[in-house]
Amino acid sequence: MIDAVKSSGEVIWLDLRGVKCPLNWAHAKVRLERMAPGETLELTLDDPRGARDIPRAAEAEGYAIAETRAVDGIWVLRIEK
Repeated sequence: MIDAVKSSGEVIWLDLRGVKCPLNWAHAKVRLERMAPGETLELTLDDPRGARDIPRAAEAEGYAIAETRAVDGIWVLRIEK
C-alpha cells in the first residue's frame, strides 16, 4: 500500500507497508525530493530491511532522521528535509 497525505503541520505521511526494499526507499526519496525544506516525512514500513537501510540512505543524502520506532513488526520513521 502506498498512500501519501499532507497535513497542515508540515508532516507528510507515506504508508509503505507491503513495499519491499529497495523500492520503499525509492518511493520515500521521490517524496522527499518534492518536499519543501523544513517539512517532515513520516514513513510506515513492515519491511525490516527497509527499516534498517532507509535511515542510512536518507542520512547519506543529507536528510535528518528525527525518529525511528517499532511496534509489533511495524516501523515508523520520521525524516526531516
